[in-house]
Amino acid sequence: MRPIRAACLGTTTALVALLACAPVEAAATDTGSAHAKGGHRVITLIGVLKEQTRFPVTPGGIPAAQGDRTVFRSDLLDQNRKKVGETGGTCTTTRAVDGGAEECTVTYTLPGGQLSAQGMVFGILTQGRPTTPPPPFDNAITGGTGKFDRARGQIHAETIAPNTRRFTIDLD
Repeated sequence: MRPIRAACLGTTTALVALLACAPVEAAATDTGSAHAKGGHRVITLIGVLKEQTRFPVTPGGIPAAQGDRTVFRSDLLDQNRKKVGETGGTCTTTRAVDGGAEECTVTYTLPGGQLSAQGMVFGILTQGRPTTPPPPFDNAITGGTGKFDRARGQIHAETIAPNTRRFTIDLD
């Protein structure tokens, strides 16, 4: 598959002066498929957790075990705190020792299409319990639909407040 191609759009978010981004509104006004445009694009969004449910392998058992699942949904906001999409996915605990690890599959629904991402999140446990705040992580973009058809790249996530993460979507 060919990597995504899009015009490089750069602005500075009000939330992070150090990270360049392409506002979602600008991405939403592009015409045609992003992979046909050529170039590189970075989109920075804020995710606010709206729902999260944990499904332990052994209800009432140890606080984190291999095979536990988490299902979540967050609203995605632009730099002006306007809702522009949502993200949802599942994570499965693959390691319940040495800081823990989860394998996650996530879909980002944005204006003009969706992005799929997958990868590991390490350090999810502190002394056998979920960490607060969750550590930063990077996941691979595995594909997309609409304007994000054939998308490739990565998504960096970091916690910036309780139940709030900054997502830096780096499209190749």
